[in-house]
Amino acid sequence: MNKRETGGRFEQAAADYLGSRGYKVIRQNYRCRQGEVDLICLQGRYLVFVEVKYRSSQVMGEPAEAVDYRKQQRIRRVAAFFLYSAGLPEDTPCRFDVVSILGEEIKVIQDAF
Repeated sequence: MNKRETGGRFEQAAADYLGSRGYKVIRQNYRCRQGEVDLICLQGRYLVFVEVKYRSSQVMGEPAEAVDYRKQQRIRRVAAFFLYSAGLPEDTPCRFDVVSILGEEIKVIQDAF
């Protein structure tokens, strides 16, 4: 299994997990010139942009640690473009979550940045 297939498998696992916790997944693998975000969901009144990170072990650190400042900035730009292209107002309540998958354990960090 290559990296893209592995990523897709765990992004789907994250989407299923979030769906079972009240999130409604509206987009997967949203891409634009500004970058990409793994999942865009609705939860309550929030539009949630979700980055999914997987590690098979902690040798390279916690999965969520890979969402560094630079990645956060890129996701913010993608979110702004999504709001603009969808015709949503700039003051739409948004949140940025990280789904951390370590082995088979899934954790959601709400409002991660």
